[in-house]
Amino acid sequence: MGYAPERIVSLQPSVTVILGELGCLSALVGCTKYCAELCPEVIDKKIAMVGDSWTAQANQISALRPDLVMASVPYQEKSIAEIMKAGARFLGFAPKLLVDIYGDIMVVAALMNVLERGREVVERMQRAIDVVQSRARELPKVRVFCEEWGKPVIASQPWVRELVEAAGGEFIGKPGTQVSPEEVAASQPEVLIAAWCGAGDRVPLGKIIEQRGWQQVPATKNRRVYCIRDEYLNTPAPSLMLGLQALAAAIHPRHFPQAEGLRSIEENRVVS
Repeated sequence: MGYAPERIVSLQPSVTVILGELGCLSALVGCTKYCAELCPEVIDKKIAMVGDSWTAQANQISALRPDLVMASVPYQEKSIAEIMKAGARFLGFAPKLLVDIYGDIMVVAALMNVLERGREVVERMQRAIDVVQSRARELPKVRVFCEEWGKPVIASQPWVRELVEAAGGEFIGKPGTQVSPEEVAASQPEVLIAAWCGAGDRVPLGKIIEQRGWQQVPATKNRRVYCIRDEYLNTPAPSLMLGLQALAAAIHPRHFPQAEGLRSIEENRVVS
C-alpha cells in the first residue's frame, strides 16, 4: 500500500461526495457549507467549513494543515491563487463528460488506496444509467431544455446532456453556453428543466416563464416545467444518479416513478 493523504480539504461538494462514496471521510478536515447538502455526515463529524473553489481563502486552508487540497469546477482565477498560496499539495478536477467523472473517481480512489472500491462506485453509476437507458430506449424522444443558470440563461453541462439523453430526451442547445430566451422558445421544448447553481429547489418557475415570454412553448402549455435540485445535476459525482432519476421522471412521467428533488410548476414543494 502506498501513501494516502491523512488531512484533506475539499473545496467542492463533488470531491466530498466522492470521498464519502469511497469510505474515506475520516481523512477530511475541511469542506464547504454546500457539501452538507449531499453529505450530511460532515455536520455530524464537525468538519471545519471553508470557502469553495470560487471563494477560497489561503488562511482558512492553511489553518487546517492539510496534506492535500482537492477542488473541482467551477473555479475563479483569484481563488486558484489563494489555494496555491496555502502551500499544500493541490489536485484540481475539471470534468465535462461522464467518462471524466469516472476518471476523477478512480484518481481519488488510487490516492486513497481504495482502487477496488473506486471501481465498484463507477460500475454502480454505469449500471444505474444502463437501467434507465434500456427503459427509455423504446420511448419517443422528448425535446428538453435544461438550464444551470437563469440570468443569463446558460444551458446545463455536457454530463447533464448525457443524462438527459439516457433518460430519453433530446438535449436542446449547446451544453454550458449562454442562450437567449428567444432561441429556447424557437426550439419548441416539450420539457423545461431549471437546476440553478446554488439555488437548491428554489427556482421561481412561474416567474421565469412569464419574464421570458415562454407562455406558448409546448412545455408550458402542457405544464411540463420542472425544477430539479441544483445538487443533483451540477455536482459531478455519484450523486448525479439522483439527478438521473429526476430527469427520467420529468421526461417520461408515465414510465418512471416520481423522484426525490423534482418539483413541477404546479407544486410549491419538493416531491419526496
